[in-house]
Amino acid sequence: MKISIITVCWNSEKYLKTAIESILNQSYNNIEYIIIDGGSTDNTLNIIKSYEPLFEGRMRWISEKDNGIYDAMNKGLTMATGDILGLLNSDDFYISQNSIEKIVNGFITNKVDSVFADLYYVKEQDTDKIVRKWKTGNRKSFIKGWHPAHPCFFVKKEIYEKYGLFDLKYKIAADFEIMLRFLEKNKISSFYLEEFILKMRLGGESNKNFSNIKKGKKEILDAFQKHNIKIPFYYSYKRWISKAIQHL
Repeated sequence: MKISIITVCWNSEKYLKTAIESILNQSYNNIEYIIIDGGSTDNTLNIIKSYEPLFEGRMRWISEKDNGIYDAMNKGLTMATGDILGLLNSDDFYISQNSIEKIVNGFITNKVDSVFADLYYVKEQDTDKIVRKWKTGNRKSFIKGWHPAHPCFFVKKEIYEKYGLFDLKYKIAADFEIMLRFLEKNKISSFYLEEFILKMRLGGESNKNFSNIKKGKKEILDAFQKHNIKIPFYYSYKRWISKAIQHL
């Protein structure tokens, strides 16, 4: 099976090399790597161009203005030609050389629409320092506060074609909404790969400040309403407990 990995970036010269190399060094060869750049003004484009020959035709990229991170992700998803689609942030990276191979094997062996795994949150400048663990666990209902880590959520292209791309109405929680739409509303099949496959540097958009946290919470509640999924009054508490457990 062919897998497309999409990286969205803008002025990402600081850590982009690490993300690219974690793709380049994968044991699984049938990878299409797509980079969507938002019109960087630093050294990002030079980095992309320097690595392009090493992919021997398996890398595609564009650089143009976009309407935010989820608009850029939608561009990448539309460009992708793989059977499986995944998203890798420009400052994240896969832990081992066989991370993607294990993901693909999860699809093949279990004949599912999606595969999700676990990730480590690490210090920005010391990626050996694990600050927090996201251990997703077996699939549960979203109303219980459960959901996969989006960077470790891989989905067949046909699912995006059937149920749609990121909803640009959501500026902070579009990743939550699309997983809710796929897994909870439309009940796509899934397999949990119980393994840490990725390291994420701390500092995501949804957790930058209190305002974003508040906005993200509001968008999550709106996503449930959009899909006519009723949540109990204690949902926010359950979700907080789920987040707290990740520190253990």
